[in-house]
Amino acid sequence: MKKKLMIAVSAMMLLSIGAFAQSALPKGQNQLNFGVGFSDKGIPVYFGIDHAVHNNVTLGAELSYRGYEEKYNNNNYKHNVLGISGNFNYHFNTLFSIPSNWDLYAGANVGFNIYNTIDGYDGDDVSGLGLGLQVGGRYYFNKKVGVNLEFGGGNAFSGGKLGLTIRL
Repeated sequence: MKKKLMIAVSAMMLLSIGAFAQSALPKGQNQLNFGVGFSDKGIPVYFGIDHAVHNNVTLGAELSYRGYEEKYNNNNYKHNVLGISGNFNYHFNTLFSIPSNWDLYAGANVGFNIYNTIDGYDGDDVSGLGLGLQVGGRYYFNKKVGVNLEFGGGNAFSGGKLGLTIRL
């Protein structure tokens, strides 16, 4: 009898572990993200919003900008890059029973990069479609404000970004 009781209690404990994990952003909620990026060409800045369409899935939009100078064919060129993108992320909090003050996610993004350079530049940096993947995480200091770190690319910069998140 004691053995059956111990097995039942152990099973209940294992099944209830997931109940203590909460989604980082509940369905229907929004969050703002902004900060700086990592790039070998200038320091990008970004601003975006995510909307939870499910407790584990967000769709978002982002606007990013970076300016940089480049020497090409013995000339110096100043580039301005504006990125407009949308993203999809799956959040692993429920799946891995991660506490709600943490948020680990991975996803994909698609957007368009608009390069503005003076006439005469015929290098590789041109406007076009940007596709990419990202993996990232957030740590929330309280219920509203957190810090985010993301690696990946596809928008107006590649490499990653570091910034703040504000839950609305």
